[in-house]
Amino acid sequence: MTMAVVMGATLGCAVAAAAAGPMGEPVRLALIEGMSGPFANAGAAVERNVRFGIERVNARGGVTLADGAHPLELIVLDSRGSVDEALAQQRAAADRHIPFILQGNGSAVAAALIGAVNKHNAREPDNRELFLNYSADDPSLTGAGCSFWHFRFDAHAGMRMNALADVLSRDRSVKKVYFLNQDYSFGRDVSSLARAALAQRRSDIAIVGDEFHPIGRIKDFAPYIAKIRTSGADAVVTGNWGNDLTLLVKAAREQGFDGKFYTFYGNSLGAPAALGDAGVKRVLAVADWHPNAGASALFPNRAAGANPGASDAYYAAFRARFPAVRDDYPILRMDIMVEMLAAAVSRARSTQAAAVARALEGMTYDNGFQRATMSADDHQLLQPLYVMEMDRVGTPGVRFDNEGSGYGFRTVLALAPEQSAVPSVCRLKRE
Repeated sequence: MTMAVVMGATLGCAVAAAAAGPMGEPVRLALIEGMSGPFANAGAAVERNVRFGIERVNARGGVTLADGAHPLELIVLDSRGSVDEALAQQRAAADRHIPFILQGNGSAVAAALIGAVNKHNAREPDNRELFLNYSADDPSLTGAGCSFWHFRFDAHAGMRMNALADVLSRDRSVKKVYFLNQDYSFGRDVSSLARAALAQRRSDIAIVGDEFHPIGRIKDFAPYIAKIRTSGADAVVTGNWGNDLTLLVKAAREQGFDGKFYTFYGNSLGAPAALGDAGVKRVLAVADWHPNAGASALFPNRAAGANPGASDAYYAAFRARFPAVRDDYPILRMDIMVEMLAAAVSRARSTQAAAVARALEGMTYDNGFQRATMSADDHQLLQPLYVMEMDRVGTPGVRFDNEGSGYGFRTVLALAPEQSAVPSVCRLKRE
């Protein structure tokens, strides 16, 4: 069954629920993320965005269970970016009977959590957990390794790479590319997907490097940039994120590398400021949304009657809540994840994992500027994708900068949800 979540209608119901009386016990969500260690900045960004979504839901009355209205409550559990620690925190959440697990920074962690949740739910059917993934992009997580208990709210690496490769293939100045990625499942996915995409779209481009580095352990990327320069590469393709991306682009600027960066996350966590003018028209990134999306003539929902001004209003609300320039990294899909979970809980009138999972399957979401549908076949969210190019704030299409850097991103390609979808080999075993 398909369930549509239209934010205007949801708001009226929630306000009525809030006015009916005091809220009951909180519905808890366990965020298992690296809040310390080399990617603590990425963990902090996640926490801000998830809290923002929860606060918005609670301001409208929370969720509705059989006994009335309940607020959502975020419980933050530090995995330190470690698989073993994440599994320990998953067990701790189960011991506390927390029904919803949230994680995303690291596909290796996500894969381990899926396995652990599957086993836990089989052992303890009265204390099941649902795993909501906002960033772990390994395609197998909604492919061969899919699970009824797992839902992904980010586009997977194959979807992102298809969009990025569409833009790269049109750039006739690129003759040689260098792949540099973190040495784990996601980084290797980026490499293999990029190789396949270029073979299909631009077989004339030479791949002059395909290298992997330890994740979260490199302090100076100067030796890697030196190899990239020696190779004669015109462009670098990387899935790096967090400090591994910031330090990479910092080294590129310091060594004067003037090639392009085709990235998954080049619009985030200090990367634009680290590059400065060296990144203008040279750094591209792909995302489900960005602050300048609403002003673009390529706004993918425009034909569907969406209101681009609603995109600006969302960004303004986030910046009002987190005004520090270092916190200027809104991640819309995390807000969507919270909204869709809240709608599914209210529809099921329950926090039982199986009931909420069935309510999420096939659900559609529309907040006035973003349409998304949760595929019932593989639990992969289908949503718009944007490829964007870095430039100075104030240039056409760049009204807002990133993190007070003076640099922002303009849309160069926008794909509607149906354009970003790819076939899946998932075979769900439903409960």
